[in-house]
Amino acid sequence: MSRIFVTLAIPTILLAMPLATAETITPDVEHVTVWHEEGRFAGWPANNGIWMWGDEILVGFSIGYHKDLGDNHNIDRELPERSHLARSLDGGETWSLEYPPAKGYLVPEGEWLHGIPDPALEVPELKDCPGGIDFTHPNFALTVRMESHHAGVSRFWYSYDRGHVWEGPFRLPNYGRPGTAARTDYLIDGPHEAMLFLTAPKPDGREGQPFCVRTTDGGASWEFVSWIGEIPDGFSIMPSTVRLSEDEIITTVRRREGPKRWIGAYLSEDNGASWEPLPDPVESTGVGNPPSLLQLRDGRLCLIYAYRAKPSSIRAVLSNDNGRSWSEPIVLRDDGANHDIGYCRTVQRPDGKVVTVYYINEPSTGPERYIAATIWDVEAIPVE
Repeated sequence: MSRIFVTLAIPTILLAMPLATAETITPDVEHVTVWHEEGRFAGWPANNGIWMWGDEILVGFSIGYHKDLGDNHNIDRELPERSHLARSLDGGETWSLEYPPAKGYLVPEGEWLHGIPDPALEVPELKDCPGGIDFTHPNFALTVRMESHHAGVSRFWYSYDRGHVWEGPFRLPNYGRPGTAARTDYLIDGPHEAMLFLTAPKPDGREGQPFCVRTTDGGASWEFVSWIGEIPDGFSIMPSTVRLSEDEIITTVRRREGPKRWIGAYLSEDNGASWEPLPDPVESTGVGNPPSLLQLRDGRLCLIYAYRAKPSSIRAVLSNDNGRSWSEPIVLRDDGANHDIGYCRTVQRPDGKVVTVYYINEPSTGPERYIAATIWDVEAIPVE
């Protein structure tokens, strides 16, 4: 079956040039509020998803109730946590909250998460997908979510109308492990062909190892393709993936080994059948944060993440050579009040500016975590 994908022509001279260092980069940034309410906790866009159609952007995240728990997620675990959507019609400049977010979009959270299930909401029945999904529909969106951090049945929903109505939830297999911990990371390769990039517990039941699966029948079945990397002593989780060509795929993952927390990368040159490690894009993320990877329209790779240490910050790195080398960190903001920030999701607007969505709080905004977006001009960053 033929695959549909987009590649960008990158001049050879660009690939041969080193990136500007962080000291020479002063990105043009604008910070906007997506959603903020006194007494509430909002977080974790990376656990949900982001979708874009021109200047229309849709992002998912969770909302609970604020509670001071010290050096921890300050969410009240005895009150409900709910999944929400926010939509922008002007490229991320302004946002509106959608809740109930959309018909069919009720994403139940597992017992590992931070709030109790909402007794007022009816959890939809998990079912098998009949297949036939058109992944190339112009208004398509897909979200893939987990039941539990370490084990349980993951599930997915899809929409043909930009997230106003969702079909699902449909179950995913466990692939011989105790369960899967799915977050939204997918590649569309044809009308009925797509790949998912997921995390499963290690054979000992502990977190976690990434892998990829493929469907060629519009979601009715998802064939296991490969594990990404060896089984780690610590964990390798939360992949964020870009297709580079018909056969080349790069994925970035959140890593932990002992006290070290960083972002790793792997390259497949055989369409996901096998993977080789690349140089680490980010050597330290503080206490740990997932990557948000995209390919810019000029062909460069852009990886955004949160640095969960002092100064708590939202950062980016760039690659001119498909992940074989990376720039020094570009600081988009460094005013986080503590380390509990980030879980970024990112898109590039038609005008070239990048919109990065995440959660944060600052000394001036109060203790509550809220959802923010940074709009920044990546194309103005020089290549030397």
